Order: sequence, then structure tokens, then C-alpha cells
Amino acid sequence: MPQTLYVHVPWCISKCPYCDFNSHVVKGKIPARRYLAAALADLDFELSERPVEGELIAVFFGGGTPSLLAPEIIAGLLEGIGKRLALAADLEVTLEANPGTIERGRFAEYAAAGVNRVSLGVQSLDDAMLRGLGRIHDSRETIIAVGELRAANFDNFNLDLIYALPGQDIQGAVADLAGAIAWDPPHLSWYRLTLEPGTAFSRRPPPGLPEEQEIIRIEALGRGLLAEAGYRRYEISAYARPGFPCRHNLNYWRYGDYLGIGPGAHGKRTSGGRVIRTERGHSPSRWLHLAGQSGVVSTVEVTPQEQIFEYLLGALRLTAGFRWRDFRRLAGADARVLFSRLEQAEREGLVVCTEAGVRPTERGHDLLDELLLRFLPA
Repeated sequence: MPQTLYVHVPWCISKCPYCDFNSHVVKGKIPARRYLAAALADLDFELSERPVEGELIAVFFGGGTPSLLAPEIIAGLLEGIGKRLALAADLEVTLEANPGTIERGRFAEYAAAGVNRVSLGVQSLDDAMLRGLGRIHDSRETIIAVGELRAANFDNFNLDLIYALPGQDIQGAVADLAGAIAWDPPHLSWYRLTLEPGTAFSRRPPPGLPEEQEIIRIEALGRGLLAEAGYRRYEISAYARPGFPCRHNLNYWRYGDYLGIGPGAHGKRTSGGRVIRTERGHSPSRWLHLAGQSGVVSTVEVTPQEQIFEYLLGALRLTAGFRWRDFRRLAGADARVLFSRLEQAEREGLVVCTEAGVRPTERGHDLLDELLLRFLPA
């Protein structure tokens, strides 16, 4: 089974009002050297609990804002990971970056450190929209960052965009996407703004959110633009040129196993048909103090019914859906448990069932929450 590694970097310069990730505003200087030592100790603990067989196919530095870490810290992490795990010859190493935290020449230094894929948090090309989202960068800094990526010869990068923003009309949303496509990125993440529980936007929704009919129109126009430009939608909000889907994310959606280190990081491992989930404590200071010890890690075994739902939660996000044989192997159950519910979903135009497996329709993706509710554990 493929293995990937997620490394969480919890610090940001400011907390965006829509963000529900485990991110913390940095006060003073980031304890980068302590973080490096703690992350490798965390990995040692994880491997002592469950040695990894086979090669690691991807490493993903997420956050927070991983580009706040200096290239030499990223290099140290990758060197330490390479000493502990077998790495695929074509290992994908992704670094999330904020256009407002990139100094001149930094991407070339990250490339020298071992990073070969960057996910740039553009979010919008409209400065008014960026201010409304609480972003620390502007469109000029995005232009500079993309230019730096090109100068550093990154042939694999993602631009992250959000639509249905407060005060955004159809024309503005489509212009954002068209502007991003013009840079010809190999990968685009294009997703709708959601008011996640616990965020500032959830507590106090911003005025001027587009109406549902406007959002439907934005999505239809945007998907047309992406298809015309040669991007293939492979996940509900992910579009890529051939050969450039994100390996780490694909492994996650396909219910593969992955290690997770860093404050708040999640992991999943499978052993003898049992699925075990791990989660690190969210506090950066506590994690720095306890990394490498059991006190910072919680472990839960997934029940058979939860396992079926978890598998579908990822697989039905993919345009390819899932194959029956993969369902049996990864969800740990006979597919017949789904037949009646899938037949009903097919009659309603939400999925297509074939001899090989099941894939969601575009309507199924538009109504994904409704589709998934049918498979919730009793």
C-alpha cells in the first residue's frame, strides 16, 4: 500500500477569518531548530509504534505557513526523513507557501533543499477580496511569487483559489480563475468558500456573500474555462494537467495509509484489516515539549461501519470514484452492503454504477453532502 507523510507547521503571521486549520499566530521568532528536532523525534515515535514497509511516495509540508521555515530547516527535515524511511526515486515533496512570506530567491533555495512541488495560497487576484479574507499578501506579491517559481524552474506547482467570496460577483470570480489559468500552472485547487464551525466567519458571517444561483453560475463557467484550458477535474475541487495530480492528496482520498507529524497532525495506518487513526495534540508549545512521547498522541481504532463511511468519504470526492475490488480491500466489507443505497442514488442521477465500480456524476458532486448522508453509520 502506498505511504505518504504529512508534516504540519502550525505558525502563521495572522489568522484568516475563514481558516479552521490548526494554525497559530507566531509571537516573536519561530523556534525553528526546536521544531526540527521535535518533528524528527515525533517521527521516531511514530515508527517505533508502526514500522513502515515499502517506499514513501510523497511528503507534504502543510500548515499554517510552512514557507515561514527557512530552506535549511526544510533540508534538515528531509535529510532526517530520508535516514528513517525508504524514499521513492520520484518522491513528491510539496511545500505550502504564502505569497506574502516569500523572499527573493527563496524558491530556488527550497528546490535545492529537496522541495519539488509548491502549493501557493493565492486565494484571489483581487486586492479587495484579499483584504476581506484577511490575507497578508496582495496581487502584486502573487505575481512576484509566481515569477520566482518560474525562475526556480518548478515544473510542478499548484495555485490555490477560493470563489464565492464576500462581495464577489460572477464576473470577478471568473476573472480570478482566468487570471490563474493564464499562468499555466500544472495544478489548480478551486474551491468554494465555506463558513467552517469555530472560525471568525462562522461566528460573524461577512456581508455580501453570493446567492446560491450566482454560485451555480460561477461553477458552470469556471468548469468550462478549466476544461477548455486542458485541466482535468480529478477531485471535487482539484484540477490538473495530465501527470500532475497531487500524490499525497490522492493517497488520502483513496484511503491509503499516511504518517502525520507536527502539532494537530492526523495519521492513518492499517494492520490486519484494522484501521488505526492517530492525532497529535494541537498546542505547538505542548507538542514541542512532548514530541516523541505518547502523551502528545491520541489513538482510535475505526469500527467496521465507520471504515465503510470513511472510505466513501474520500472515494466519492474523486471523479473516478472507486472500484469494487478496492472497496473490498480497503473498506473491509462486501460491496453488497451498499447495493440498495447505491441503486437509489443512481436512480436520482447522483452516481453511475458499472461492473467495475462506482463513480459520482457532476450532480453527485454538486450534492456530495446529501449523497454521503446515505452512507452514515447507523
